Amino acid sequence: MSRAKVESVDTAPESVQTELKGLEEQFGKVLNIHGAMASSPVVLQGYVALQQVIKDYGTFDAQTREAIALAVGNVDECTYCQSAHTQGAKAAGFSEDETIAIRQGAVQFDDKLAALLEVAREATADKGNVKDSTWQAALDTGWSTEQLTELSTHVTLNLYTNYFNHMVQTDLDVPAAPQL
Repeated sequence: MSRAKVESVDTAPESVQTELKGLEEQFGKVLNIHGAMASSPVVLQGYVALQQVIKDYGTFDAQTREAIALAVGNVDECTYCQSAHTQGAKAAGFSEDETIAIRQGAVQFDDKLAALLEVAREATADKGNVKDSTWQAALDTGWSTEQLTELSTHVTLNLYTNYFNHMVQTDLDVPAAPQL
């Protein structure tokens, strides 16, 4: 059971009602993660702000963003995020088998994506550290330095939500991701 009350648009603090309403419109309901984040305006506002920066300035398409989220969620063992982003990845065009491969770190269907996700996986597993050979492999497959540095923001956003879910024990309200 969640340690944080899951707020609705009507019960959330006034300072986050607009943002929570926007998330409700985007996802068709107030997801438990967003409702729980709304119990602390700084948490929800921080999440929304980082999402907005990515929307305004990010260079990755929806598939790439979802793949990053799946890779980070798997390394960080976040059941909620792996489940939510499995749905998002499928909506972005990945098959269920591809979402499983991404989570397992076995992306054999796209070498360029595999190289990017290896950077994300290493950064997640090793407190932001990435081997020179991993970084270079991503450059060699066509990712730019700008994109690889942008990746740090995507990893950070996903760790933010992963850590939040771990801390408050967010109840799953989306279909569970397939077991690995």
